[in-house]
Amino acid sequence: MLTLNDITFTLEGRRLFDGASATIPAGHKVGFVGRNGAGKTTLFRLIRGQWALDGGEIGIPARARVGGVDQEVPGSQDSLIDIVLAADLERARLMAEAETATDPNRIAEIQVRLTDIDAHSAEARAASILHGLGFDAVAQRRAAADFSGGWRMRVALAAVLFSAPDLLLLDEPTNYLDLEGAVWLESYIARYPHTAVIISHDRGLLDRSVNAILHLDQQKLTLYTGGYETFARQRAARMAEQDAQRRKQEDARAHMQAFVDRFRAKASKAKQAQSRLKMLERMEPVAATIEARVARFTFPNPEPLSPPIIRLDGTSVGYGDTTILKSLDLRIDEDDRIALLGANGQGKSTLSKLLAERLEPQSGDVTRARKLRVGFFAQHQLDELHADQTPFLHIRALRPLEPVSKIRARLAAGGIHNDIADTEVARLSGGQKARLAMMIAAIDAPHLLILDEPTNHLDIESRAALVEALGAFEGAVILVSHDPDLVNAVADQLWLVKDGTVRRFDGDMEEYKRLLLSERGSGGSKAAKEPEVKKEARKANADRRKILAPLRAELAKAEDRVAKLEQMRDRIDLRLADPVLYKSADGAELEELQKKRGEILTALTRAEKIWEQVQTKLEKAERG
Repeated sequence: MLTLNDITFTLEGRRLFDGASATIPAGHKVGFVGRNGAGKTTLFRLIRGQWALDGGEIGIPARARVGGVDQEVPGSQDSLIDIVLAADLERARLMAEAETATDPNRIAEIQVRLTDIDAHSAEARAASILHGLGFDAVAQRRAAADFSGGWRMRVALAAVLFSAPDLLLLDEPTNYLDLEGAVWLESYIARYPHTAVIISHDRGLLDRSVNAILHLDQQKLTLYTGGYETFARQRAARMAEQDAQRRKQEDARAHMQAFVDRFRAKASKAKQAQSRLKMLERMEPVAATIEARVARFTFPNPEPLSPPIIRLDGTSVGYGDTTILKSLDLRIDEDDRIALLGANGQGKSTLSKLLAERLEPQSGDVTRARKLRVGFFAQHQLDELHADQTPFLHIRALRPLEPVSKIRARLAAGGIHNDIADTEVARLSGGQKARLAMMIAAIDAPHLLILDEPTNHLDIESRAALVEALGAFEGAVILVSHDPDLVNAVADQLWLVKDGTVRRFDGDMEEYKRLLLSERGSGGSKAAKEPEVKKEARKANADRRKILAPLRAELAKAEDRVAKLEQMRDRIDLRLADPVLYKSADGAELEELQKKRGEILTALTRAEKIWEQVQTKLEKAERG
C-alpha cells in the first residue's frame, strides 16, 4: 500500500502539492495523469526519497522495494542479458556468494533461497522481457555500448521490470518504445504481480492496463476506480455536480442577502435578518470548477495538386552502399492518411526521409507533383531548436519580413501565447517545444505532413487537439506512432515496413496488435509464447481477411484508374488553356484534343461508378 497523507511541496517558488492525499492499495495498477508541468514526475521523486516534502507524509511498507527508470544504461561492454540479470540484486548477491561459500549450512541456505526466488529460471524470464521490448536472441548477447541511447533506455526498462519491485514507478515508459514494444508493455503491466503507478498520456494504455486513475489537478490528488474512459466520465459528472451545487448556493446566498438588505432596519424582522446574516458568514463557498483551456493546433491548408503527389516506382533507398528498403511501388495522394507500422530499425524513418527529400533514392524513380511541399516533424528536431532563443525568434528567422503582430498571431494560433513566445526554448516544457517544432514543420502549408512520434511530449488533452487539427487538415499525412488509438483516430491506411519492403496491411490495429503479441510473446516464460486468443476468433479474422483483401485490392485498382484518367484530363485542360493552340490555321489539333477529352470524361464517369460500387461492397463487408 502507498499512502500520501496531506503532502505539501513547493518547487522554485511554485506550489505543486497543497494538502494532497491519496491511498493506493497493494497490487493496484494506477495510471497517473495531469497536465504537463503539474508535478507528476516530482511526486515520483518524492516517493523515492530523492527530494524532501515541505509537509505531510508518504507511507510505504517496511522493506518494500521501490523501482523506476532513472536514466539509460551506460554504454558498457556488458551484454544486455547480463545487465538485466544484475538488476535483481538479491539473486546477483546470492549467486556471487554461492561461488565462494564453503560452509555447508550456508550453501544450503543459499540454494533454498535461490529456489524460493525462482533464480534458476531468471535467464529465461530476462530473455522474455528483452524479447518483448524488441531484442532478439542475438541482440541480447551484444554489449550495451553497441546500442543507441533510445535502445539503452529499453534495457533500463527491461532491468526494472525484471527486478519486479513491490512498487513500480514508470514515467512515460512508451516514449522510447516503438508500437510493438508499447503493445507488449501494455500486456505486461496488466499482469504485473505488484503495485505499479504509471505516468502516461496514452489513453489506450490507461484503459487496457490499469484499474485506477490518480489525477493531479490544482495541487490535489484524487483516485478514481477504473480505466481512463471511466475516469473521464466520473470526473465530468463530479464537475457538473460541483457546478450545480455552486449555482444553487449562489442563488441561496443572493436570496438571504436580499432578505438582510430589506429587513435589517425593520424592528420586527431584525432578528431574522441577523440570523440570515450569520448563516451567510458560516456558509462555506463551493469552489468553481476550473478547466484549463487546451491550446489548439492549426495546420495551414495547401492549394490542391493533381494526384498523385508522390509516386515510387521500383525505388530502393538506404545509406551509402547499404540498402534498407528496395523495389518500392507506392503512391500517395493529397487526401491520404497513412500510418507506418513496423519495428524500430525496419526502415520507417528511412522511408520518411525519402518522402521528405532528405534521402536520395539509390535506384528506381521518385515522381513528385510540381510545387509539392513537405513538412517533416521528428523527435530529434526538438534537439535542433535553439535553446537560447525564444519561439518568437525561431519564427521570425523563417518569416523575417512579416510584421511582429502577424508572427505573434501565428504563435498564438498554435498554442504558444505571448508569455511562452518570449521564453527561451531551454525553459519550455517538452509539450511546448513539440508545439514549436510542429509549427515550424507546417509553416509553409505543406501538401504532405510527415509526423514521427508527434505525441511523446503531449498530454491527453493536447493529443485530442492534435487529432482534431489533423482531421481539419486538407493535405496528406504520414504518421509514425506507438499510440494505437492515435493511429486509429488519424489513419485510414496502414503500411507495414518490414523485411526490406513496404506493403499494405489489410487488417485493423487490433489484428496488428494480436500479431505483435504472437511474434514477441506476451511476457511469459517463453519468448515466443502465443497469446491466448480463441481459435474461433482467429479463424473468423482469417475468413474476414480473405473477403476483405480482394475487395481492398480491387478498390486500390479503381482508385488508381480514376487518378490516371484525372491526370490525362488535367493535361489536356492545360493544353486547351494555351492561347497558341487557337492560332493554328486548320484547328486539327484543337479538334483532336476536344475529342480525346470527351472520351476521357466518358471513361472517367465509368471508372468513378465502378469505384463507388467497389467502395460500397467493401463498406458492407467491413460492417458485416
